[in-house]
Parts: sequence; structure tokens; C-alpha cells
Amino acid sequence: MSRLPLRAASAALVGLGLVVLPAAAASAHVRVIPETTTAGAWTVLTFRVPNEKDAATTTKVVIDLPTDTPLTHVGTRPVPGWTAEVQTGTLPTPVDVEGATITQAPLHVVLTADPDAAIGAGQFQEFELQVGPLPAAGTQLVLPAHQTYSDGTVVDWDEPTTGADEPENPAPELTVTAASPSDSSGSSSDLALWFGIGGLVLGAAALVVALVTGRRRQVQP
Repeated sequence: MSRLPLRAASAALVGLGLVVLPAAAASAHVRVIPETTTAGAWTVLTFRVPNEKDAATTTKVVIDLPTDTPLTHVGTRPVPGWTAEVQTGTLPTPVDVEGATITQAPLHVVLTADPDAAIGAGQFQEFELQVGPLPAAGTQLVLPAHQTYSDGTVVDWDEPTTGADEPENPAPELTVTAASPSDSSGSSSDLALWFGIGGLVLGAAALVVALVTGRRRQVQP
């Protein structure tokens, strides 16, 4: 092989490295993966927490929940070796949710590891929260996370992403979307199904009454 192809191949590999390395670095942070983002729906939020230290483990994660568009229900899925506590408190300002004034709501989720369950170097853990209902379409839910290491350091993933460039410590976030036409048609189909079932039940009941009445007339002298 001549020197020119070798140089071209080396340049290509270097260029590939320059592309891959920033992408890997950008993905190495706490992120949230929603099951659905449909407004008014209930969803499962999966928080993926990687450990970024070689000489320390992740022992605790605290997730801040929104207070301007509160989630009135937050449930946790058990993770072996971890305890989960949903902390409820008073909102800074009362919020109207579906015609009801809400003054208290879940504010934080505290996840704490047993000594042998901490997230080690090169590892990650996932924590699932069932939340709902989601606020109106277009709402951006920012869910800051605070990652505590065994060496005492705390990394705050709390910077909102406002442009194309990702901040150094981006907060987990999602944008609520509008319900799709299929969701609406599905609801209509379900309603029609229940009306159909109701009609069948009423028809069967009327048939039974007619049969009983006919038999009574036949046995009368």
C-alpha cells in the first residue's frame, strides 16, 4: 500500500474519532426516557443514571419534580438494593389543575443505594417513575437530578437546554405533545363499544321479560 492511501485511511480514522468521542461524552449524563408524552396521559419516566467516576460509586440520586405544572401522582418501581422516597410538600404558588386548586404535590424523589448496590465505574442504573396526568401540550417538563458519589461530591444535572448546543450539565427534560387523532378515534371507538354492549344487555333483558310474560299468559285459565 502506498503512503497516500495510508495517510487517507489515518485521516479518516482520526475524523471518525473526532465525531464519535463528543457524541459519547454528550450521552454520559442523567437522562429521562418517557413512555409517552401525550397531554393528559399517565406515563412511565425512566431515569438512566450512568456512573462517570472511576474511583467512586453513585450512592444517591435526587430528582426534582415541577412545581408550576405539578404531577399530582408519582409512583416508584422497586429497584433491588435501592430505597425510593417520594417527598410531598407545599407548592410555591397554588396551581389550578382540571378545575381543582392544588396547594401540595410531590416535590422530590430521593433514591438511596445500599452499600452493595451503588452504581460502579462503567455501570448505569435505571429508575422508573409512574406519573400523571401530564400537563397541556407544549409544556416543557424540566426534571433536574442531583447525583451523589461515594467520595462526597454531588453533580447537579440542572441546566435547561435552550438552544442547539447542550449545556455542560443538562437537566433531564421532555416536551408534552398533543393527543394524536388515533387516540381520539380510539376513545370514540371504546365509547361506541360500550354503548353497543349496553344495547345488547337491554335487548336481552327485554327478551327475557317478553318470554316470561308469554308463559304466564299461556298458563292462565
